[in-house]
Amino acid sequence: MELRIFTEPQQGATYDELLAVAQAAERLGYGAFFRSDHYLTMGGDGLPGPTDAWTTLAGLARDTSTIRLGTLMTSATFRHPGVLAIQVAQVDQMSGGRVELGLGAGWFEGEHTAYGIPFPDTRERFDRYEEQLEIVTGLWATPVGEQFTHSGEHYQLVDSPALPKPTQAKPPVLIGGRGKRRTPALAARYADEFNLPFVDETETRDQFARVAAACEAIDRDPATMTWSNALVLCVGEDEAEIARRAAAIGRDVEELRANGLAGTPSEVVDKLGRFSDLGSQRAYLQVLDLDDLDHLTLVAEQVLPHLRD
Repeated sequence: MELRIFTEPQQGATYDELLAVAQAAERLGYGAFFRSDHYLTMGGDGLPGPTDAWTTLAGLARDTSTIRLGTLMTSATFRHPGVLAIQVAQVDQMSGGRVELGLGAGWFEGEHTAYGIPFPDTRERFDRYEEQLEIVTGLWATPVGEQFTHSGEHYQLVDSPALPKPTQAKPPVLIGGRGKRRTPALAARYADEFNLPFVDETETRDQFARVAAACEAIDRDPATMTWSNALVLCVGEDEAEIARRAAAIGRDVEELRANGLAGTPSEVVDKLGRFSDLGSQRAYLQVLDLDDLDHLTLVAEQVLPHLRD
């Protein structure tokens, strides 16, 4: 199983703090550095304020050299799909082909209200989201010299040159979530990777099965999908260290053991093994204390080697 680092900068982080985590993750052998795409804290004062996901990734594209970079998840409400396709393609060029796009429908009404971003009802958000997936992937797939046109309910593109092109033939697209109908169908049609955030083993099994069935319904081999989970991280060499790290992020140890990826390195290896048995191939480790780089080192030294065996 591949381990990736996942951060939540809306809780309060500067670019330099994110850079330190990304460079540590790269040095320690993690597969990728991902960040959320939010503009409002979900608890606490959020100081010094949010950072923009794609501005951050553009900087990291130049300040790192090998680690993959992406979002869990960019909100479809934040950007016009044509603009998003250009942004992602440019950052992919800047990174030498290391970018992945996690794209979701958007859910956090408060951040939209705070920054004047329209927030339609759920049905309209998903309708816009489906069009965005079609447009972004369609722009990238249009051969150079040809044009892309889309006539939808919410977006209209006419004779677009569909430029620039990303360095990768197609940056991987991640879709995730717990929805039982539209989410599996959209993942089957558009996703290279399906991600489940913050759910247990039972829900992982059931939702993976729904997405696999949606793949089969359109004659897509489910084996062409990458399957992943995101889990909050809290690992320590002993109970005192686990408790210290849980307190630093305002969480209870036993709650984290039940709902996250918490405990000693051996406990964490065992839990990741259970998710692997369900088909999960990647784990996004949600790191909430960005100053605790020793946390990343511990997992790299005492968890990661056992997952490679």
